[in-house]
Amino acid sequence: MPHSRHTTVSRTDVEQHQELTILSDSQEAGLYMMMARGGREFFVTGHSEYAPNTLHIEYFRDLDKGLSVPKPQNYYPNDDVTKPPLVKWRGHANLLFSNWLNYFVYQQTPYKLSDIH
Repeated sequence: MPHSRHTTVSRTDVEQHQELTILSDSQEAGLYMMMARGGREFFVTGHSEYAPNTLHIEYFRDLDKGLSVPKPQNYYPNDDVTKPPLVKWRGHANLLFSNWLNYFVYQQTPYKLSDIH
């Protein structure tokens, strides 16, 4: 999942709040998703909504500004910026949203959708 290189959420800080449950993280990117209130609140730190070229555009925008920015990790095949990005997150992003919508909206709706005119 794409993550911002400018934002860090500390695992230690999150673990100090017992109402938060860490759902997903990695050694490389850090925390990705946490929840609270029995799954009624989710906190996503990554950018699952990113289009395939968003990181590419941001990376070259910052290079053009003369900024010293690291190349996005696990994004270009063999770290070659001339090749199209590897888009591995879209299926997971779509599944995350559709599962959330199904369970926390449709399954928890207190009325019958068939009664709506």
